Amino acid sequence: MTQDDRWEYQYNQMMTFMNTHHKRPSKYYGEELAMHNWFKYNKKQLAKGLLPDHRIKKFKKLLEMANELRRINQYA
Repeated sequence: MTQDDRWEYQYNQMMTFMNTHHKRPSKYYGEELAMHNWFKYNKKQLAKGLLPDHRIKKFKKLLEMANELRRINQYA
């Protein structure tokens, strides 16, 4: 399995999770932690300009979806 295959797998897993559960992965649940860390790492890579061009478009789509599902503080 190549690095691109692994990235695609994680991307698809993240999209499926957000479509199914209507939330972003949490750092507090063990089964969601790997997705949370993958997402956070790729956000940092994008900000630094280190994310390869063929991944940028897909990841920006994922970011848009994640921003729509962002948790809102009910007490603010």
